[in-house]
This record gives sequence, C-alpha cells and structure tokens, in this order.
Amino acid sequence: MRVVIKVGTSTLTHRTGNLNIRHVEELCKVISDLKNAGNEIILVSSGAIGMGVGKLALREKPRDMPTKQAAAAVGQCELMYTYDKLFSAYGHVVGQILVTGSDLKNAERYINFQNTLNRLLEMQALPIINENDTVATEEISVGDNDTLGAIVAVGAGADLLILLSDIEGLYTADPHTDAGAVLIPSVTELNQSILSLAGNAGSELGTGGMQTKLKAAGICMDSGIDMIIADGSKPLLLYDIADGKPVGTRFYGRK
Repeated sequence: MRVVIKVGTSTLTHRTGNLNIRHVEELCKVISDLKNAGNEIILVSSGAIGMGVGKLALREKPRDMPTKQAAAAVGQCELMYTYDKLFSAYGHVVGQILVTGSDLKNAERYINFQNTLNRLLEMQALPIINENDTVATEEISVGDNDTLGAIVAVGAGADLLILLSDIEGLYTADPHTDAGAVLIPSVTELNQSILSLAGNAGSELGTGGMQTKLKAAGICMDSGIDMIIADGSKPLLLYDIADGKPVGTRFYGRK
C-alpha cells in the first residue's frame, strides 16, 4: 500500500512542547517496519512550532506571526534531526519537503512537488512533509496539517490517509467532557449529522481539531481514498491498520 501518515503535535510533544521520546521512538520503529514489509510511507509531520516552543523555553504557543515563524525555524531543525537519527537507526533515509499553500495551488509547482515526492518513493526514501511555517502567512498557508495530509494523499495517489491524533476517532459527542460519548467506527457519507459533531481546535500547541479532520476526510472521500483517525499515543495500532483490522474511525472513499 501507499500510505500517508499524518502525525499531530500532540503525538510528538508533551504539553511543554518538549519531545515525547517514547511516542516518537515507537512511531519511527513501527513505520520503519511497515516500510520493510513493502509499504510506501509518506509522513506528514506537524510539530515544528510546538518543538520550537520547547526549545526556546517559551511559556505558551506564540500568537504573533513573526514569533510563530521563529519558533518554527528552530523547531523544524530539531524535528528533522530527530527523524533522521531515529529512521537512520533502522536503515531508512528521510527527505524533507516543506510546502506552502501557494506551492499546492500553482499548477507548475504542484507538478514539481509530485515529481519530487514520487522520485523519493522510487528511491526507497521516506518523504517527510510539513507546511513551511517559517515563510507561510495567513494568505498562503494551508492552515493545518490535516488538510495538508489530505492534499498530499490525493497528489500521491495514496491508498489511505491515517491521521494520528490525541483522540481515538470521531465520537457521538466530545469524549473529554461527555462520558457517554460513543466511538463511530465507520463513515460512508459526510452528511450534516456527521459534520455537526466537529468540535473546536485541539491541543494548545497544535492547530487542528475535528473540524479540520472532517475537512480532510471530505477531500479524501471525494478522491476515492479512505481515511482513518486513530490514537497517536499508540503507534502499534498502525500494525492493526495494515492488517485490515478496525481501528478508530474509518472514512470510506467514494469508489
């Protein structure tokens, strides 16, 4: 399979912004094993700003654009250093691709992006994609890496997009506040009742939430690609997904 895995800030870092070593090490180990089994993996990784917050010892996620971009510049170095070190230990080469919204909207640059991505996969490398937060502004940003993951999945002709998040899937209510919330195992149509279940933005260090995940699901489903929301704190679930077992919430693409 060709699979795009999107990893959220909450999976990569603690609330302090510092690296969650256990989660990241296990994630890289499982992804490496899935690649060894013959799967083509593309990693869309959040975390640059969050890791920059930790590295710079900031008390909270910055609100102004220059500080966000400065944090991203510091954090992106730390993020790629960590990935390169961990994946290299399992014999895999990583390649970094940083994009902005304008790169994906411009036809020529989008084709160049696809060509680079496909060549990296042909060379058995592991592409790691993130929004270029150091230069992106509100006008040219994708806005969140859930949407970026969906755009990448479509552009790569992927079989599946997996969103690893701080929630196990789509629930009938917010499980953080409602003990009676029930996990919805599968979705075949994004009707109004499903869209109404979207809450607000997620973690303090991230930019996403269920709204962006449902938007990503719509992009994938319209292109015939399945999407799964799963618990990012349990990377071993990726094995179950690869084996076709039910995990989290699966959104079925229109075939």
